[in-house]
Amino acid sequence: MKKYIVLLLTLSLILALSACGGKKEPSEITFALDWTPNTNHTGIYVAEAKGYFEDAGLKVTVVQPSEDSTELLVATNRAQFGVSFQDTMAPALVGSDALPITAVAAVVQHNTSGIVSRAGEGMDHPAGMEGHSYATWDLDVEKATLKRVVEADGGDFSKIQLIPSNNITDEVSALSTNSVDSIWIFYGWAGVACEVAGLDIDYFAFADIDPVFDYYTPVIIGNNDFLKNDPDTAKAFLDAVRRGYEYAIEHPEEAAEILMEAVPELRSNETLVIESQKYLSQQYKADVEKWGYIDPARWDAFYKWLGDNGLTESPIPAGTGFTNEYLS
Repeated sequence: MKKYIVLLLTLSLILALSACGGKKEPSEITFALDWTPNTNHTGIYVAEAKGYFEDAGLKVTVVQPSEDSTELLVATNRAQFGVSFQDTMAPALVGSDALPITAVAAVVQHNTSGIVSRAGEGMDHPAGMEGHSYATWDLDVEKATLKRVVEADGGDFSKIQLIPSNNITDEVSALSTNSVDSIWIFYGWAGVACEVAGLDIDYFAFADIDPVFDYYTPVIIGNNDFLKNDPDTAKAFLDAVRRGYEYAIEHPEEAAEILMEAVPELRSNETLVIESQKYLSQQYKADVEKWGYIDPARWDAFYKWLGDNGLTESPIPAGTGFTNEYLS
């Protein structure tokens, strides 16, 4: 009997140790947002809430950039992935101080940014901005983009009054109080905010004016060393994120609720969040079959335009700064 009990105890101990040894610790990922949480990021929060990260064997921590940019956080591997934009990441890809980052997925398939203005004041097309004020960030790429579309429409860019946008935090109030006549916005948030507020607006999208401006904004970037050294984890992460965004595509209102549960301060703008989510859920994949896909021709066309116009330290070679390798 003693031998039997000892045998049972031994077997139990072996099984317990085997179970502990067989349980793999989750891979830890830090994901850096570009700004405060919003509907661009919904897929990340859905993936967490629905257990997609856990299914993939991942533990994901979402952080917001502080004194350092998202690009720098990812480049230094303090975050393995983060949110960036094709236009703003361009300077990081060239020169002696080039950062080791790569865009690995497009969050939104097309550029949804453009110029918003009060309805009926003639600014429903670029040349109509002549004689009106525009809230500028005073960025070279920004002004070159606006100059191109205005002049292509027969207008004179020099006749637009450029007003620093430092004090503009709310596009609706800025337009409704005549603080400025026109603003560059992303329609999925600020444009929808105007709709929700009942403000009559005119709007034109840069991508509709010139295909070269149908660049990728926003994108998910990854740390180059991490991508090279741990491709399986990178693929698992992006597959879980894909599931999150595809859930948001199919269930926009439920996805908006998940976002607000994760970020309670968004409740104060509940209607905006829901309507924004409905809009963006149609934009995440738009006209492509695979979420996250980056079209090489569109990517390269925009960077060629930057180089041709002297807007980067040196030309950016075709195929630089992105990959579809890690998408499922």
